[in-house]
Amino acid sequence: MPTEESVREALRGVIDPEAGMNIVDLGLVYRIDAAEDRVRVAMTMTTPACPVGPMLVEQAQDAIRTIVSSGCDVKVELVWEPAWSAAMMSEKAKKHFG
Repeated sequence: MPTEESVREALRGVIDPEAGMNIVDLGLVYRIDAAEDRVRVAMTMTTPACPVGPMLVEQAQDAIRTIVSSGCDVKVELVWEPAWSAAMMSEKAKKHFG
């Protein structure tokens, strides 16, 4: 069964090409709900005009599918509330970007 932590770890493999860092450390992943038969993720982009949003959602779904059973329903939803800010980044990301 997938756990919040296993999903988070899978999502660390999804790199925002504009920032050059994974979506977890960037603070783009807001919520993970994992159960045996479904995984739901709410994530955002650094700005609503981000051109790679749809691509990152698809990559996030693909990353999660690598760790769940074939019948597991995976949905990644793009949300805009709360608005992303640099304060949401991990310490690793904050150090990287200065």
